[in-house]
Amino acid sequence: MTDRFQVGVIASTHGLGGEVNVFPTTEDPNRFKKLKKVTLHTNRGEQLELDVQSARFFKKFVIVKFKQFDNINDVEKFRGCELTISRKDAIKLAPGEYYVADLVGLDIVDEDGKKLGVLSDVIQTGANDVYEMTPENGEEKVYIPAIKDCVKEIDTKNNKIVIHVMEGLF
Repeated sequence: MTDRFQVGVIASTHGLGGEVNVFPTTEDPNRFKKLKKVTLHTNRGEQLELDVQSARFFKKFVIVKFKQFDNINDVEKFRGCELTISRKDAIKLAPGEYYVADLVGLDIVDEDGKKLGVLSDVIQTGANDVYEMTPENGEEKVYIPAIKDCVKEIDTKNNKIVIHVMEGLF
């Protein structure tokens, strides 16, 4: 399981006072209003813990001001850098819900325990999520609806998802 989650990527500077336009990669961009600390992952591999001073919204971006920076020159080098938070600061999940980062990479097995492939992505649709599986045999990706009829068990401790192979799935 991952201990850090990406919440955004710095797209550009905003104004001259050290603010940045952040493209949110979180399900709930409003969380930026409550965030106190984020970790900035620089292009040089550094990790800087920053204090969020303010966050406001403009179009598809969150305009973020960090306490550590007061000038455009301080932040322009961070374009394209990701912002992460620790697991303890992540959105709390209801029972039976999982973070996508904890599911990607799990083995997908049938009800007899035969490995079918690995979960490579979770696609969120209006009705239900869809699990993208990279098959063991290297063939084209398979898309599995994340519904009770198909997904029988998610076992993050044992690194597997048990599915019922519905007719026409393969």
